Amino acid sequence: MELKDKIIVVTGAASGIGRAMCLRFAEEGARHIACVDRDMAGAEETAKMMGGTAHQVDVRIKDQITTMIDKVEAETGPIDLFCSNAGISIAGGVEVEDDDWQRIWDINVMSHVWAARHLVPKMAARGGGYLLNTASAAGLLNQVGSAPYGVTKHAAVGLAEWLSLTYGDQGIKVSVLCPQAVRTKMTRGHEDHVAAIDGMMEPGPVADACVQTIRDETFLVLPHPEVMGYMRNKTENYDRWIGGMRKLNRRFGQF
Repeated sequence: MELKDKIIVVTGAASGIGRAMCLRFAEEGARHIACVDRDMAGAEETAKMMGGTAHQVDVRIKDQITTMIDKVEAETGPIDLFCSNAGISIAGGVEVEDDDWQRIWDINVMSHVWAARHLVPKMAARGGGYLLNTASAAGLLNQVGSAPYGVTKHAAVGLAEWLSLTYGDQGIKVSVLCPQAVRTKMTRGHEDHVAAIDGMMEPGPVADACVQTIRDETFLVLPHPEVMGYMRNKTENYDRWIGGMRKLNRRFGQF
């Protein structure tokens, strides 16, 4: 899919990868970009940079997502590309409090579910559309030092797979973004963590990779090409891979 003249929604648009996506999509000639974030000031700043609109939405709240979708479609037109990009990380293991597990689950997984539940029938009825869901390399591998992050990102990848295999025949294209460390607010102060073992990428090249993947209509967005090799190692010998991850855990266990 080419992005020229398309109507696009990006959540988590106030900064980082989300802002870079908005700016890059604008370069491609998108007709309209809805910049969505809980941080309204940040969303407005992004929108001003490329002539889009800002929408204050807490993606933990289903009704706010559906209301925003309806507002964009009523005021601008049918959404061609929806980027469920908002996400958080929480350090720790199974001892993390239930409320924090629920919070990261709602943001990293359920926000994708709610957007797809409301939008996919609309897209299918008009012949197709595109979903770009942000997960992480942690969703293909795992996350040393953060069980909530690793688990929810695995779920995000699984959901994207399911959406693609279930709705692909109805014209719904799906891609899932799985980078390693990207220089954002989330990674600030963690430049030496395991996720940055292959380098800390800037948001711009991540957005470039998204554009190319959407153009090619392929599933995985891998800005860090090393991730494919790690995936192959994992599937070729799971026990050996876990052994290697244990070594990383001993070195980087504190997120």
